[in-house]
Amino acid sequence: MTPAEVVARAPAKVNVHLAVGPLRADGFHELRTVYFAVSLFDTVTVGPGEGLAVSVTGVDAGVVPTDRRNLVWRAAVLLAEHAGVRHDATIGIAKAIPAAAGLAGGSADAAAALVALDAFWGTRVGRADLDLLAAQLGSDVPFSLLGGVALGSGRGEQLSPVLAPTRRHWVLGMAGEGLSTPAVYGELDRLRAAGRLPGDSGLGSADPVIAALRSGPPAALAGALANDLQTPALALRPELGRALRAATDAGALAALVSGSGPTVAALVEDESSAIRLAAELAGVGIFRTLRAVHGPVPGARLVG
Repeated sequence: MTPAEVVARAPAKVNVHLAVGPLRADGFHELRTVYFAVSLFDTVTVGPGEGLAVSVTGVDAGVVPTDRRNLVWRAAVLLAEHAGVRHDATIGIAKAIPAAAGLAGGSADAAAALVALDAFWGTRVGRADLDLLAAQLGSDVPFSLLGGVALGSGRGEQLSPVLAPTRRHWVLGMAGEGLSTPAVYGELDRLRAAGRLPGDSGLGSADPVIAALRSGPPAALAGALANDLQTPALALRPELGRALRAATDAGALAALVSGSGPTVAALVEDESSAIRLAAELAGVGIFRTLRAVHGPVPGARLVG
């Protein structure tokens, strides 16, 4: 029997380490990254329908497409073709993760859609096949399925889970409108070609941040955070520098641009520190959205 509706959710991510290597023949850059899933979730609700219909509510709903450009639409078609079923469904996306923010909101939506549609259609696709489908949809989608903490290689889709037993607390502040990920990577290439950034001959080691996540205090993690995309994001959006300084001036142990930005991820000591920091930064007038979050949290899961 087909259920009336199925609900799934998936988390945002922060790249606590992001080293970008050379441009590959397939147009992607070689990456070494450490993903960290945090307690900011998008929710996908699937119900019956003729053909596909996608709707979006919540944060940035007006800028998220509802047609074939949306990863959720592509996820539905891909899963249906893989399983040999009709792609009939009404899919509602309730967004709490800002769009184009460096938090993998679109990837979270796609991961949640795969999980929800697999249950709704009764396709019973195994986890290994879901992972392969996720990798076809985007570099961050496999991690959105997995959650927790993981080391990503290749273009980010090849994952090795990382043991990180300690809860960490963050404040996520989105400074200004979204940034295009291809534009930030393009700026990185331009700055490297101009000699204004070190070359891409080697990928920085993730060992320090992994060691800090496994057993170190928050201060140790703060000292290990790294993101090769931060400088090009700052070049495209100079006011991000003010946002980073505001976070550390207000008491964050460290702050970095998450992924390609423009979200600033500020690491703090504990939950009460996160609440205080978010309240203080709300008065600065730099950030469009502010959220106190924690992690690591699981990846895409059914709700209810």
